[in-house]
Amino acid sequence: MKTFLISYDLGIPEGATDYQKVIDYVKSFNLWAKPLKSQWFVCSSNKTASDITDDLISLTDSNDKILVMDVSNDNWGTARIGSDITDWMNNNI
Repeated sequence: MKTFLISYDLGIPEGATDYQKVIDYVKSFNLWAKPLKSQWFVCSSNKTASDITDDLISLTDSNDKILVMDVSNDNWGTARIGSDITDWMNNNI
């Protein structure tokens, strides 16, 4: 199983429904965590970073920015991130 980092900036106009589409998509993964406001980790055994990017493109507007990275190794660091998230990262990255 691979772990992916998803980050996004939704351009103007942005609304609750724009964010909700992305949130619903991310929460469709069995394993996910939200360390920062517009940043998520998800785990998948059948998706690639390109697949996830394509899925998010279909849910967002042309002025929205999306970053998806495969972070499937244990080389990471945090500062002032809650233990619930760092525990999740220890178990899933």
